Amino acid sequence: MLTYSYLCSMAQAAVTFDSIMSDLKARKFKPVYYLMGEESYYIDKISDWIAENVLQPEERDFNQTILFGSDVNASQIADAAKRYPMMSEYQVLIVKEAQNIKNTEALEKYMKAPMASTILVLCHKNGKIDGRKQAYVKAIRGAGVLFESKKLYDRELPPFIEKYLQASGATIDHKSTQLIADHIGADLSRLTSELDKVLIGLPKDDKRVTPQVVEDQIGVSKDFNGFELRDAIINRNVFKANQIVKYFDENPKAGSIYSFLPLLFNYFQNLMLAYYCPQKNSQEALADWLDMKSPWGARDYMTGMKNYTGMKVLQIISKMRETDAKSKGLDNPNTGPGELMKELIFFILH
Repeated sequence: MLTYSYLCSMAQAAVTFDSIMSDLKARKFKPVYYLMGEESYYIDKISDWIAENVLQPEERDFNQTILFGSDVNASQIADAAKRYPMMSEYQVLIVKEAQNIKNTEALEKYMKAPMASTILVLCHKNGKIDGRKQAYVKAIRGAGVLFESKKLYDRELPPFIEKYLQASGATIDHKSTQLIADHIGADLSRLTSELDKVLIGLPKDDKRVTPQVVEDQIGVSKDFNGFELRDAIINRNVFKANQIVKYFDENPKAGSIYSFLPLLFNYFQNLMLAYYCPQKNSQEALADWLDMKSPWGARDYMTGMKNYTGMKVLQIISKMRETDAKSKGLDNPNTGPGELMKELIFFILH
């Protein structure tokens, strides 16, 4: 028999950024929103939407307050939350830097009987509630929404980029998506800022994002980048791989071993897993085996299995670990990053 606590935990587990935004836009407000996590982008999007859309502009002067956790205590926040709105259905109370609130007992007490006319938003960036504060967590969940904003994995960046651009009526090809993901990484605030720049630069009659657009708007070379190096290695294109490595050796500001090693290591680690797939000749089955969002990515691993034996992949992974250690100065008195990269690429391709 399912217990009430189990059902509550399942309901809480279903809380996502999209579900929160869907309810907000439908004006289905909760008395409390506790937004925490390592990814500030989603925290800012939710709190900014509440700040800009719950109240009418003329209602905000008296009914919208922004506080900082380092400047107030839990009792002051609870007292402010208990106020009635003035000539408005709601009052909005946003507390930034909520991680700095030391003693939360007054807030726990408030959350057991929150004001229906108050929307209390607590923003806790770069971390989450201390695991020992179970009573606080329980109080938040009982009063409203507890949301953890997590960093995206590298494999989740391409779908995020595609979805973000599609929302503005733009399309993007696979290569351009990967170029942006590899160059910018999982900092969503920076990533969306760059995507906005791309969108502004697109002509009204052509909303396609191509490698040339990425090079022009973001400054990522469509010919010399981590994605192209990875592609050359997958296809065992010795000439192109050496050409790219030579380019980066001569232009260290454009990229280095420190940015390429994780990209290549992730590929060969997954390639090793691909050998164990029961249906490794099926693109869909292989994508499912590797927990990929889209089957197209499985083609790279099918190509890799043709060009590299399982034993060679094991040796490459071992060499990468050795290179990573040397790049950090372990057992390496004088070999520079450029030489380490050349040595690694030579080992992979021969």
